[in-house]
Amino acid sequence: MRFALYMLALAATLSAQSKVERIKVHGQSLEGNLEGDSPDRDVSIYLPAAYQSDPARRFPVLYMLHGFTDDDARWFGFRKNWINLHAVLDQALAAGSREMIVVMPNAFTVYQGSMYSRSITTGDWETFVSRELVAFLDSHYRTLPSRASRGLAGHSMGGYGALRLAMKHPEVFSAVYLISPCCLAPPSGGKPMPAAEAIKTPAEVVSADFLTKAMIASAAAWSPNPKNPPLFLDLPYKGGEVRPEIFAKWAANAPLSMIDQYIPNLKQLTAIAFDAGRDDSGIAATIRTLDSILSDYAINHVYEAYDGNHVNRVAERIVSKVMPFFSHHLSFPTLSH
Repeated sequence: MRFALYMLALAATLSAQSKVERIKVHGQSLEGNLEGDSPDRDVSIYLPAAYQSDPARRFPVLYMLHGFTDDDARWFGFRKNWINLHAVLDQALAAGSREMIVVMPNAFTVYQGSMYSRSITTGDWETFVSRELVAFLDSHYRTLPSRASRGLAGHSMGGYGALRLAMKHPEVFSAVYLISPCCLAPPSGGKPMPAAEAIKTPAEVVSADFLTKAMIASAAAWSPNPKNPPLFLDLPYKGGEVRPEIFAKWAANAPLSMIDQYIPNLKQLTAIAFDAGRDDSGIAATIRTLDSILSDYAINHVYEAYDGNHVNRVAERIVSKVMPFFSHHLSFPTLSH
């Protein structure tokens, strides 16, 4: 009898289809940000087929963070992009990964990326993702509302955000996977960027080159200045000269700088994994350092460098690595059939 009920439930699941809902979630922590971004954020939510076919069932949640200049609409196929996460997740489940809810907030800002940090200029994205968004999902969807059933992953800027939030909030998330995470190491100084200094209004950021945009967004997140309108930030260069006091603020926000403070938190996580393509050389180097640090502290983790660049194999690895990782390490409900 139990087997027959299970087979009926399985048949119903297979006949149903997954769907993505795109909703608005208000972030009180984002109110009053000096960039002028709306605190009402778009959020894309992947609901697996069983969410429709089994209305009594609850699901673990994977919070997925997108990268710089990207947004949830691009990742979920509402706009043309290099990835369609909806299709990728369907493929992962068809390949054997377990069904879970996957949530991606839109962190595209006036400066094209929040860095998932805490700043008066960008807003408190750390609280929005780790507290307000989680609370909203738990109160509006059939989640399993415990840390054991919450995972956190991200690509590039999202990988940075995932590590930052996982280090600080092991009471909220239990497992983390970093996909080609950027910005882990403290800045080394580099060369002044006159193009960034030439930006005088937020509107000018739109037509800037990628590195200039990244400089402005990073400054908004890590060196905000409420007394420096209209950008409300301090760049680490001025008049072609390095400003060590600003670089110190950036270094303070680099995970590899702060990681020693958070070792007890990292040890609370049930699973940690990270990877990058070998051709993504700068990021590949920083995750080697992360691997070394975690090994020195005897923290279990999975590290892999693979043949690829920053984006060309990400979809494939979500199917073959990321989703199986969370299928294994998150807590799922026991089937009652």
